[in-house]
Amino acid sequence: MTVVALLSVAPVIEGSMASEVAKAVAALDEFDVAYETNPMGTIIEADSIDELMAAATAAHKAVDGDRVSTFLKIDDKRTHTYEAKEKVESVERELGREARKER
Repeated sequence: MTVVALLSVAPVIEGSMASEVAKAVAALDEFDVAYETNPMGTIIEADSIDELMAAATAAHKAVDGDRVSTFLKIDDKRTHTYEAKEKVESVERELGREARKER
């Protein structure tokens, strides 16, 4: 996969956004993308920018509300194929440990 993105879609509401965020995440299932949700957003991997943009657009449209806020950060590495986990593994090699700490 060559296109990796961080997607965050949320309705601008008071209270829990979980049910609306779940709709955005579920919308990704209709596309040929890999994804992993974390507390701050969802990492998406796709073979093309077109597939990634279609998935992100569907996620945005899946959220109900008078106002929806979407953040999309794209890393479109065009020189070779890679996976998102490789980016984390590179940082962990530099650290000499996992890039994680529990409180």
